[in-house]
Amino acid sequence: MTTALKALFIVAGLFLVYKLIFSAKKGLTLFEMHFKEGRLTSHKGKIQQKFERECRAIAKQEKLTCTVRAERNGDVRLHVSANVPESTIQHIRNMFPFEYYEKKQVDNSRQTG
Repeated sequence: MTTALKALFIVAGLFLVYKLIFSAKKGLTLFEMHFKEGRLTSHKGKIQQKFERECRAIAKQEKLTCTVRAERNGDVRLHVSANVPESTIQHIRNMFPFEYYEKKQVDNSRQTG
């Protein structure tokens, strides 16, 4: 009986630790671009054309294999894979149009006539 109770507490503790570590709230992903050896292999979401062109140029020049992702969790945050040099990440951040993604989007689907 006591062994089963101890096992139950251990399982409950492990579950609680798992939830605390892995269930951190992530924001809404605005877009994601995947590059492999300097070429854009896949993308999803709404990406401003000028930013996409500039990212493609940088990735091609640097032969990058990485992911560039923008999330909105209150404010807009840009994430670039950790294997990219800091100077290149800063260059991408400087080009990113934060004001384009931070402005309020009007939702026309709920308007009443």
